[in-house]
Amino acid sequence: MAFPEKGRRAVGSTGQVVGDYPDEERCGLLHVGEDSRTVRTDYPYDLTFVGDMRSPMKRSDIPSLDDLRAFETVARLGSVRAAAAELALTHGAVSRRVSKLSADLGLRLLEADGRGVRLTSDGEKLAEATGKSFSLITDTLAEIRSSSTPIPIILSCERSLAMRWLIPRLSGFQDRYPDVEVHLSTGGGGLDFARDRVTLAIRRLDFLVDPDWTIIRLMPERVGPVMLPSLRKRFESGDYVALGSRTRPNAWEAWFDEHMDAPRPRTTRLLDHHFLMAEAALGGLGVALAPQAIAADDVANGRLEAPLGFDCDGTDYGLIHPKSIIVSTGLSALRDWLTAESEISLRKYSKV
Repeated sequence: MAFPEKGRRAVGSTGQVVGDYPDEERCGLLHVGEDSRTVRTDYPYDLTFVGDMRSPMKRSDIPSLDDLRAFETVARLGSVRAAAAELALTHGAVSRRVSKLSADLGLRLLEADGRGVRLTSDGEKLAEATGKSFSLITDTLAEIRSSSTPIPIILSCERSLAMRWLIPRLSGFQDRYPDVEVHLSTGGGGLDFARDRVTLAIRRLDFLVDPDWTIIRLMPERVGPVMLPSLRKRFESGDYVALGSRTRPNAWEAWFDEHMDAPRPRTTRLLDHHFLMAEAALGGLGVALAPQAIAADDVANGRLEAPLGFDCDGTDYGLIHPKSIIVSTGLSALRDWLTAESEISLRKYSKV
C-alpha cells in the first residue's frame, strides 16, 4: 500500500510516513535505504480522529513527566542527593533528568550554590507549578481510591492490649460494619505511618508524639497486682512470686515506691510481654503487676482478683492517626467505635 510521504522522519534505517486524509490519518513503519529512498512500508494502520485531536497543544510542548518529577523533587528538597534517595535513583540519574529538562525547555532552572543547588527565577516558577500539579494529582488519586475502592484499614495496637482488650471486642465492630475491612498489626512505641503502612494506631503515650498527629485519648493506664483468689493470703504474707514484664522491668519498684506498706515478694520473674504475665497469673505462677486493661475482664468475671485495686501511672492510651489522612467512612466508624468501647471499659473498670 502506497502512502504520500509527508512528514517523514528517518531514524537509522526506519522512519515514519503519515498520509493526510479528510477524516483520518494513516501511519506505517517506513524502511529507508542508503539513498534516502523508501524501500517498503510495513504494518499500515488507521488512526481515526475522536473529538478535537488537532488541538494546538502538542505532546512535544509538555516535557517528560519523569524529568518534571525529578526537578520537582530536587526543588522541594533543595538537594540532588536527597531527591535521588526519595526517588530511589542514583545521583547521576537525577542530574541527567534535570539537565535534560533544562535543555528541552531552553531555560536555566538550577544553578550551583556552594555544595548544593538553588533555583533560578524560571526554576522557582516551574517548581511552584509542578509542586501544585503533583500535589493535585496525588490528592485526587487518594480521593478517588478512598471513595470508589474500599481500602483496608491497618490498625496497629500494642501486642498485649491487642490480645487482652482489642481482639475480644473486635468482632462486635465487624458484625456492625461487615463491609469495613480491618487488618490488625502489633507494635509499640513510636511509628512512621507511611513507612509502616499503618492507618490508625493505639499506643500507650509514653513517648514523644509528632505534632502532625491527631491524638484521641482513650483511657488512662492504671496498674495493680492481680492474682488467683487462692493466692491472696500468700500475697498478704509476702510469700509470693512477683510477675513482671520485660517491657517495663522497673514497674514493681515504681509501684512499691507508691505503696511502701505493701508486702514484698520473695522473688521477681520477668516475662516477655504483659499478656504472658497475665496468663502466668491465671496459671497460678505468681502475682502479676498488670495494667487494668489487660486484667480487668478476668477480674470482673472472678478468675483473678485485685485486692489493692489499680492506680494511674500518669500515662494514657491514645488513638493516633496523621492529621493529613483522608478520613473515610470506614475509618470514621472504627475511630468512633474504639472511642465508645474505651468509654464502656472505663465505666466497667470503675467498679473493679
